[in-house]
Amino acid sequence: MPIPTLTTPRLRLRGFELSDAKQVQRLAGEFEIADTTMAIPHPYEDGLAENWIETHIPNYEAGKVVNFAICLPENNLAIGSISLMNINLVHRNAEMGYWVGKPYWGKGYCSEAAKRVLAFGFRELDLHRIYAHHMTRNPASGRVLQKIGMQHEGRVRETILKWDKFEDIEIYGILRREFSG
Repeated sequence: MPIPTLTTPRLRLRGFELSDAKQVQRLAGEFEIADTTMAIPHPYEDGLAENWIETHIPNYEAGKVVNFAICLPENNLAIGSISLMNINLVHRNAEMGYWVGKPYWGKGYCSEAAKRVLAFGFRELDLHRIYAHHMTRNPASGRVLQKIGMQHEGRVRETILKWDKFEDIEIYGILRREFSG
């Protein structure tokens, strides 16, 4: 079962392909990306992107995760990633996670992709709630969540251990009835 392709006025969200691996490694391998994400390592070793991409179809078919490459339609180049993960169809909720490569920061791509993925989650997956979190020291990620209509639900203190330092995280969420997309 292929991962669907979604579009926005400026972006194409599609399943990752093995040919995207070098671009993923290059962009996600930047220290600034890894530094404020939970699971991206630094350095980003050879083969990790391929291994990650190979999990996408099985995880999607199992109903656990849907990963989209955020692409510029003119060249189909992956500039980042956005996912719904921890999909729970019993309780009809999922967690959103994302990153965009440094050369593409400040252009609104992440907010545009996130709003489209919210619509997918609510309309196609019939979710009731979508939530996300970010490290407190990464307020730019919080601005993305605010722009797409998520509400700040709280701070969890020192809950993530990132590179030998405990980090606070900010939790955001949105209910289907609150979504205006």
